[in-house]
Amino acid sequence: MQLRHATLAAMLAAAFGAQPALAQSAPAASCAATGPSLTYPDSRKTDQLDNYHGTTVADPYRWLEDANSAETKSWVEAQNKVTQAYLAQIPQREAIRQRLTQLWNYERYSVPEQEGGRYFYTRNDGLQNQSVLYTLKKLGDTPRVLLDPNTLAADGTVALAGAEVSPDGKLLAYSIAASGSDWNEIKVRDIATGKDLDDHVKWVKFSNTAWTKDGKGFFYSRYDEPKEATKLADVNYFQKLYFHRIGTPQSADILVYDRPDQKEWGFGGQTTDDGRYLVITTTKGTAPKYRISYKDLSKPDSKVVDLIDNFDAGYDFIDNVGSVFYFSTDRNAPRKRIVAIDVSKPLETNWKEVVAESADTLVGADIINHQLVLEYLKDARSVVRVVDLKGKAVREIALPGIGSVGGLQGKKGDTETFFSFTGYTTPTTIYRLNLKDGKSSVFRQPKVAFNPADYETRQQFYTSRDGTKVPMFIVSKKGLKMDGSNPTYLYGYGGFNISLTPAFSPANLAWMEMGGVYVVANLRGGGEYGEAWHQAGTKLHKQNVFDDFIGAAEWLVANKLTSPAKLAIGGGSNGGLLVGAAMTQRPELFGAAIPAVGVMDMLRFHKFTIGWAWTSDYGSSENPDEFKALVKYSPLHNLKAGTCYPATMVTTADHDDRVVPAHSFKYAAAAQAAQAGAAPILIRIDTKAGHGAGKPTTKQIEEVADRWGFLSRELKMGELKTGDAAKAVGGSH
Repeated sequence: MQLRHATLAAMLAAAFGAQPALAQSAPAASCAATGPSLTYPDSRKTDQLDNYHGTTVADPYRWLEDANSAETKSWVEAQNKVTQAYLAQIPQREAIRQRLTQLWNYERYSVPEQEGGRYFYTRNDGLQNQSVLYTLKKLGDTPRVLLDPNTLAADGTVALAGAEVSPDGKLLAYSIAASGSDWNEIKVRDIATGKDLDDHVKWVKFSNTAWTKDGKGFFYSRYDEPKEATKLADVNYFQKLYFHRIGTPQSADILVYDRPDQKEWGFGGQTTDDGRYLVITTTKGTAPKYRISYKDLSKPDSKVVDLIDNFDAGYDFIDNVGSVFYFSTDRNAPRKRIVAIDVSKPLETNWKEVVAESADTLVGADIINHQLVLEYLKDARSVVRVVDLKGKAVREIALPGIGSVGGLQGKKGDTETFFSFTGYTTPTTIYRLNLKDGKSSVFRQPKVAFNPADYETRQQFYTSRDGTKVPMFIVSKKGLKMDGSNPTYLYGYGGFNISLTPAFSPANLAWMEMGGVYVVANLRGGGEYGEAWHQAGTKLHKQNVFDDFIGAAEWLVANKLTSPAKLAIGGGSNGGLLVGAAMTQRPELFGAAIPAVGVMDMLRFHKFTIGWAWTSDYGSSENPDEFKALVKYSPLHNLKAGTCYPATMVTTADHDDRVVPAHSFKYAAAAQAAQAGAAPILIRIDTKAGHGAGKPTTKQIEEVADRWGFLSRELKMGELKTGDAAKAVGGSH
């Protein structure tokens, strides 16, 4: 089963004709008041100054980086008190929470996978905090609970972060994460009895689990044990690849591969389906450029052999046929192609191109039924094609509409596979695909209390500042009036080669029921159009991402879909940076902003946990040229006192060890001090939560209710009555 941790890079590594600028637009944030209407907690300023290549930069809130200090804890408590008091006064909030609870209450399934003669998948009955892992022998059998993460913590804050079944189907290696932390622990469960063995592996982060063919052990990646008090902030260097033998303590684990001379290198191990090889992918930061090595497991004392000994391109291992390894790669193909490399003749001159680069972006590949099953993105929507192992076209798989596909994994000899299909108004449905005839059938289809026919999705292309065409999806109730009055939520990411594709969300459905329009912009920096599209939004070109996002907002206003006073922007992580940069560059263009778990201090992000890995996308303040670019857009450093900023709710969490909460703490403190208008600047700090993965359902609903409640007030969406939730936010279908 492949409910795996991703590799370090994957984890860390989303109109025609120019529109006029909106500098003369009516400002979204009111400047009638001489200062904020709220009384914020005191945020002490210090005289901390840093010298960057001859430029002095102030960092008066540096003390907020110490999450363990009594002063920071007191500040967090005081900020949460202000935020919760403000949110509690919003009459729509409770009605929204009730409707969200109704919409969230539907069955959700993962894509089934086969291993050792059994099927495995997860299911959530609707409001369970965590999805439950099931197993069954035949598809018609009654599923048996194999692992219920809801029993691991009463409040649902312990999540299943990964799972891998041994090839013989006897053992499950599963990873758990507490309170949203990236730190994982691996345990082993006997599938027949449902009982755990004594095996316990700790200090795992950004790792998959790869079993040997005989099921006697697995490979995994870990870091050295951190200091307990600072484990959520300390920088992560020197990842190592180990082998754990079942029935032995972690102290006996065998070091398989490391590079003491390369502190930033990360290692992901993958065993081939035939069990002969261990394939090691070496990453350096989040850049999709890898080294590939392998170890012949049929020879006990074999050495690790470097197959591709540089970081010149991305190489994603698919599978092997004997000594021939298949990879998808962007080497000489920005939108990727498939190559076959015989490890007995590894020189690039001997590589064979199996599938050439196409106009669409290749994003997934596996060998199933002795054929290559390929997933492409065509303007950010999924297309699935099947070719033989020589690259000859077999068929294109029919999909239900415009949306996104997931799954499509298996082994060479399998004649079936499963995939998920979802769209903005299509709840995730699981299909079984017969690869002999290419026909698919519904395996599991959820029932959600709404009518998809009431909504529509359209794709719009617009022109960014430099003339680049950028697509965005616009989703709303049918019959949208283009009179500038629609409350609109514009969402983006734009980084780390991550593509934003259509997906169903009960949260977004609730927003549309409230009369809101949901818009997703496919910005440069993402992977929608391949590596060239990604690189166009990195380092010295990062401003392109913000220009693309601002361009989407300008199109929406110029075409009267909305107006600045009715336009909110949102995004998380790198998307939080996006929102922070956009609102500091064009504060008059937006009515509200919600930067979530954002990277806000672009001069110091690399000093915490895995932040150093992001320099491949952002650059580093330690480089003079990159410093000049970073300080120009860094959200924290571009807040200007006396400016009217839109209503803002910053969100973060106390256990976020991906983007440490200090980013949001410092940004919120600085924004509150800079705000000249009456619009609120709030920060919502979740407890026993992290960057987002594994967040329990109850916490997700609470967070979304606060988000939509905040926007319902700031965008003046009207009064909603508590206790009449379904009617208040659009009715139950």
